Amino acid sequence: MTSHRAADQDPETPLRRLTHGPLLYGELSEWWPLVSAPEDYAEEAGIFADILREHCCGPARTLLELGSGGGNNASHMKRDFEQVTLVDLSPGMLDVSRTLNPECEHRLGDMRSVRLDRLVDCVFVHDAICYATTTGQLRQVAATAMAHLRPGGAALFVPDYVRESFTPSTRHGGHDGNGRSLRYLEWTWDPDPTDETYLTDFAFLLRGPDGRVRVRHDRHEEGLFPTAAWLEALAETGFTPQARTIRHSQVEFEMTAFIGMRE
Repeated sequence: MTSHRAADQDPETPLRRLTHGPLLYGELSEWWPLVSAPEDYAEEAGIFADILREHCCGPARTLLELGSGGGNNASHMKRDFEQVTLVDLSPGMLDVSRTLNPECEHRLGDMRSVRLDRLVDCVFVHDAICYATTTGQLRQVAATAMAHLRPGGAALFVPDYVRESFTPSTRHGGHDGNGRSLRYLEWTWDPDPTDETYLTDFAFLLRGPDGRVRVRHDRHEEGLFPTAAWLEALAETGFTPQARTIRHSQVEFEMTAFIGMRE
């Protein structure tokens, strides 16, 4: 992986999400449905769709999701939009999503640089935005959203944390599937509070049909920016930005989301 500065300057440099790992989006992508079940996303996906419709001027019929992953949000949001296009950098995660969302269009692409040569009513970026680890990368993702929005359209960005809300945490979870099971421990921490990143370490226990268990460690480096930096990045890209707090039962704290409206 090149340095952050070099990655900011080169739109073809993949985000850290797919470089050398994390394993979850490469080797372990087929296990994603046992990490995070689509039914767990119903409440928050409804909130996201409502926010986009609220801020979109005119009909909200078409949706582009950047960094769509395994398609869990889309499995609910596709009911609110007539056409949904899903873009992700991981072929394995797109394969998972195609099984879950066969009626949606799937495109392989980097959310910082992909251009589909079309305009949509709404753009959505969920926690994939966390893999933008510099404000320069934030601006690149915002520019991609702006390039695909029609005048009057709205974009929604939902990071896991802003600097003001970050606290270290540990969580655990996992699910049973057809002949195999997964359990995980998730440990989120910030080794250097003076920089723009934090770490999430996962310990995965993977049990196959023969009962044997494998253990894998997976590290994710993610971006952490203050609210003011978010608003500035969106404004510099041409959006009319707005911060909004979101609360739902899947998280124990108030989240800060960012809405960008195209004039």
